[in-house]
Amino acid sequence: MAAGAVGLSGTGRASALGGGGNAEASPGGEAARRHRGLGPVRQVSTEVLDIAYHGVGPTGGVPVILLHGWPFSPAGSYAEVAPVLAARGFRCYVPYLRGHGETVFRREGEARSGQQAALGADLVEFMDALGIRKALFAGYDWGGRAANVAAALWPHRCTGLVSVNGYLIQNVARADEPLPPSVESGLWYFFYFLTERGAKGLERNRDELARVVWHRNSPEWRFTEAEFAQAAQLWTNPDYVQVVLHSYRHRLGAVPGAPRYAQLERRLLGQPKITAPTVTLDGKADGVTPWTDGSPYAPHYPGPWVHHVVPGAGHNLPQERPDAFISAVLEAHGMR
Repeated sequence: MAAGAVGLSGTGRASALGGGGNAEASPGGEAARRHRGLGPVRQVSTEVLDIAYHGVGPTGGVPVILLHGWPFSPAGSYAEVAPVLAARGFRCYVPYLRGHGETVFRREGEARSGQQAALGADLVEFMDALGIRKALFAGYDWGGRAANVAAALWPHRCTGLVSVNGYLIQNVARADEPLPPSVESGLWYFFYFLTERGAKGLERNRDELARVVWHRNSPEWRFTEAEFAQAAQLWTNPDYVQVVLHSYRHRLGAVPGAPRYAQLERRLLGQPKITAPTVTLDGKADGVTPWTDGSPYAPHYPGPWVHHVVPGAGHNLPQERPDAFISAVLEAHGMR
């Protein structure tokens, strides 16, 4: 898509968004680098989980919840994003996904589900535990899916949404419908995890598998060994393998969901619309999800909605192009 505005039907618009392009003044790359660090890991309890998270910014600031993907680290993805937003008056909450880092299940008998309804429910229960009535949700990959699910099923809790790769609520009822082969090839690990061979591979080769995903899903990202080593600490969680396997097997319709989330999953089968002010982002260098002009997402966002393509960004967009992600949060906040 050429740089500049491209008109779309409805209330949305699309553009190319680089490191400095945005709807408000850019926070700037140097500013982001001056504000590194998310502080200590905190803990809060929900019915199902003890959730690890970082809290950054003024306690009375505008709440924004920054959600990471697999197999990436929230501390890496938002090390530059959260401090800049905090300096702009936001209170940033950066939780760790179930099965990652110090987020642990509270009961031995609880299903180690990774399904989309569980991720969305975790987000809302996290808010309840911290007394957050409403927040802006922003995320990518698994975290973007959690944000979309929560925004769709609990619209009164969402003040705005930033979603990398657009509408991420899975249509599990159509899980057996093939995608173009060029897209399917990028989803190789979905099918690998369906097999016992893949389960053993994930158990035995967590770091090596994640490194392949990082390179292939973000082919232009030149991450450091220190960044990778920091993320690798998350994958030692005792529930990591079960949660990851269930996530990919459930989305392909190969295993049932946990009974706890059955009612929520039934509601998600209808592909519910999201009315909150929304900014969607596509990385132009995403190696797994091809970038679009935003038109595939338009029917799902009937409210205020804007789409941007971010040059040079892969799948882990907030870590690769933090300024573009910061700008999207500011833009979504300003659309209210």
